[in-house]
Amino acid sequence: MITAFDIFFQVVILFFSVILHEVAHGYAALSLGDPTARAAGRLTLNPIKHMDPWGTVVLPLFLILIRAPFLVGWAKPVPVNPYLLRDPKRGMMLVGAAGPLANIALILLSALVLRTLPFSAPPFVFDLFKYCCAINIILALFNLVPVPPLDGSKVVAGILPPKMRDAYVGLERYGIFIIIGLLYLGLLDLIIVPLYRVIFYFLVQA
Repeated sequence: MITAFDIFFQVVILFFSVILHEVAHGYAALSLGDPTARAAGRLTLNPIKHMDPWGTVVLPLFLILIRAPFLVGWAKPVPVNPYLLRDPKRGMMLVGAAGPLANIALILLSALVLRTLPFSAPPFVFDLFKYCCAINIILALFNLVPVPPLDGSKVVAGILPPKMRDAYVGLERYGIFIIIGLLYLGLLDLIIVPLYRVIFYFLVQA
């Protein structure tokens, strides 16, 4: 049974993970020639700089209320100016991929710690790293869904012809409503949950 303590644990890990996710975007952009995120003070772990009303408050609470099988969210997107990137098209694809890669790094680190923890470690320590692994698997999979403004859409946009890309990117203004609709209807569950179970089993339980 999920307790209030478990939910609190998950929310804290979710918030920490989405912050690292956004900082990774900012550092990727900086390495590719765009200092916008650094100039905006977003290359920091200060949570106040990354709070997003929808992604860090409304969506997680909505998922808790509907008893969704997983918890996801996002921080305020870091500003990126594609025209400052040395190769805007390729650069935006790499910047978009940097966030999920940060989550994958947290997944692998958590799984490694779980496999090396002594059996005498307190149970809450095992729970902490299991939650970190589980939440970051969900975040990586969720953000790779090709619905603007999720990161998967940045990769897809980079391979589309210009006219199709403009129309596709234009969906971003409706993105939050599309995402909530897909979550509410359970359509994302059909993709994310089976993949999550396979990955979590392989890394943690196998």
